[in-house]
Amino acid sequence: MPVDPYYAGNNPFAVLTAVVAPAILTNACSVLSLGTSNRLARVVDRTRIVASELSGYERGSAESQAWTAQLDSLQVRAQLLLKALRAFYAALGAFAAASLVSVIGGVAAFYGKQLIFRAAALAAIGTGTFAVVSLVRGSIVVVRETRIAVRNLAEEARLRSSHRYVARSSSEADPSP
Repeated sequence: MPVDPYYAGNNPFAVLTAVVAPAILTNACSVLSLGTSNRLARVVDRTRIVASELSGYERGSAESQAWTAQLDSLQVRAQLLLKALRAFYAALGAFAAASLVSVIGGVAAFYGKQLIFRAAALAAIGTGTFAVVSLVRGSIVVVRETRIAVRNLAEEARLRSSHRYVARSSSEADPSP
């Protein structure tokens, strides 16, 4: 039986190549997960601040409604970040699985077990594809959350500047020392 020179069993770098790509992407997922976890912690902190700020206004006032809207946006952001974290962790696990399956396929190729090699190759492609889709999905969700965060920031700046203007106008109208 002729030996195929491109068969992974004859090329020691094929296994290394198959393992390195998922390993690098596993690292990327870890970094994205850490950053997303930090963003979630910031949303939790911000939620506490907004809830505290909200308690200082009369229920039903314009300021109260504006802060309530901020609180609602923070809840949406938290849900989006949780969804992104799930996607990043799924990608992380799938990339790790793809690396392991690639090693198994490499060992099978070395020992000439073509059926196991082909099954491992299909499994690695499947888990790798799932991982990439999860990584992209998580990234898209983080971009959506970022848009909401920027919109909230602009709304809060508008709210704070109008509140300062009202406070300054009322203090200018009061002639007492």
